[in-house]
Amino acid sequence: MTAKRKITAMQRSEFLWGWAFILPTIIGLMVLNIIPIFQTVYQSFFKTGDFGKGNIFIGFDNYRKLLADADVWQAFINTVTYAVVEVVFSVCIALVLAVMPKRHIHFPTGFRTIFFMPMIAAPAAVAMVWRWLYNSEFGFINHVFGCKVNWVSNPDIAIYSIAVIGIWSVLGYNIVLFLAGLQEIPRDYYEASAIDGASPVSQFFKITLPLLSPTIFFVVITRVISAMQVYDLIFMVIDRTNPALQKTQSLVFLFYKYTFTNFNKGYGSTIVVLLLVTIMIVTIFQMIAQKKWVFYN
Repeated sequence: MTAKRKITAMQRSEFLWGWAFILPTIIGLMVLNIIPIFQTVYQSFFKTGDFGKGNIFIGFDNYRKLLADADVWQAFINTVTYAVVEVVFSVCIALVLAVMPKRHIHFPTGFRTIFFMPMIAAPAAVAMVWRWLYNSEFGFINHVFGCKVNWVSNPDIAIYSIAVIGIWSVLGYNIVLFLAGLQEIPRDYYEASAIDGASPVSQFFKITLPLLSPTIFFVVITRVISAMQVYDLIFMVIDRTNPALQKTQSLVFLFYKYTFTNFNKGYGSTIVVLLLVTIMIVTIFQMIAQKKWVFYN
């Protein structure tokens, strides 16, 4: 028989210290993320009782109601629209701005600071500033362009106006990540390609994009998850009497409305389950698709 390998004191110490460092994170994930997910799914099978107590089990009634609820599916469309616009434009613009400093800007530290500042600003302050910029009567944007557009009260464009705020807010985050990824690309590739006569555009598509694809994938997948959960911008920019409310409210906005305003926690949980399933499907699709375009060194 094979003798059991003796565990040394150092290995035992490393094992205990390793668990000591990761245990707080595991406990935090369990308490703040994993357990609430199961509680939400469980709550979705109940109708909230009177005064928020005595929940009544109703099976799949909440899900049947959700499938026939036009407001929910409009909110679903609004959420997807916001996510697509924000992610596509924020990633593309940030990528271009991250590449430009290497050739045209001589103060990369100041550049990063300026573009990252909106990310650390309070969402309430950001929303208030943009509400003034979008004001149809005395807003700065209408004044500059000499027009009178109802940016946040026109149902046809309000969701895109909010998406612009989201793009502006996350640009700095994306730029910093892209700059970090660019620093990992060896300069030898660019020097060798320049000797062979490659243009800057060719270098971007043949060297930068392939080698930066892992960072791009990380940014895209995290931004999609975050954008699908948009709530604060809509809540603070769109008033409850705004005619564009129905065309801008997201799934998380509806969750808040049903759970904390209408006190229907069961139906609110059902809406969250729909959002959770949607995010899971999109994430799985991205994980499968990344095998075709992400190149790991």
